[in-house]
Amino acid sequence: MSDSLVIIPTYNEKENVENIIRAVFSLDKEMDILIIDDGSPDGTAQIVKELLPIFKNRLFLKERSGKLGLGTAYIMGFKWALERKYEYIFEMDADFSHNPKDLLRLYAAANEPGIGMSVGSRYTKGGKLENWPWDRIFISYGASLYVRMITWMPVKDPTAGFVCYKREALQRLDLDKIRFIGYAFQIEMKFATRSLGYKIKEIPITFTDRIEGVSKMSRGIVKEAVIGVLKMKWRSFSGSYERGENVPIAYRD
Repeated sequence: MSDSLVIIPTYNEKENVENIIRAVFSLDKEMDILIIDDGSPDGTAQIVKELLPIFKNRLFLKERSGKLGLGTAYIMGFKWALERKYEYIFEMDADFSHNPKDLLRLYAAANEPGIGMSVGSRYTKGGKLENWPWDRIFISYGASLYVRMITWMPVKDPTAGFVCYKREALQRLDLDKIRFIGYAFQIEMKFATRSLGYKIKEIPITFTDRIEGVSKMSRGIVKEAVIGVLKMKWRSFSGSYERGENVPIAYRD
């Protein structure tokens, strides 16, 4: 078994899912993949099922009954990974907006002392955006500034969804205390990791807008982030994200 697991949530990604799986498996470093599909009506899960015998014991699939939110998919994946002793757990989109080759750079950055997670950053020095309309750039960059102002996190791309967690950081987090399931989920996970004293290492990436499929961004997701950051900061004054010694990491198939 590899020491690394790449978690890829999917919903209607039939154009991309096989290609992204093969791209990750073509890397020089061996990494396993967990696809978490939210009942895609386009047959995404069926494509993955056909690949399972080809990539036996390296490719895994969990199917859910419907669109239950990005955050809940990742929390499910984190618990699954922790039960199986993976040391490095990655988040990655299925649509090639994240370059699979950058997984190796995230892995290297996460190996540095004191680092709890590494982040593929659009807004650190050297980071880029490609094929994005100006209004999406404005909203995304504005959201990053807003989050940094409210949370005081020294993370230039707090909404980034291309990350690598060290096992020890995820083990210390009480994942059941993570409240948000949409856009704000990525912010809260970084905030929670920082609150436990871990450093977050940003590496520059080029983020490319999807070529195939349809974006999942919505006004509701952005609204959750704007209001959620304020709620998250307020809760931090009265509680911790750290998991108690007697609190199990409960995963259920």
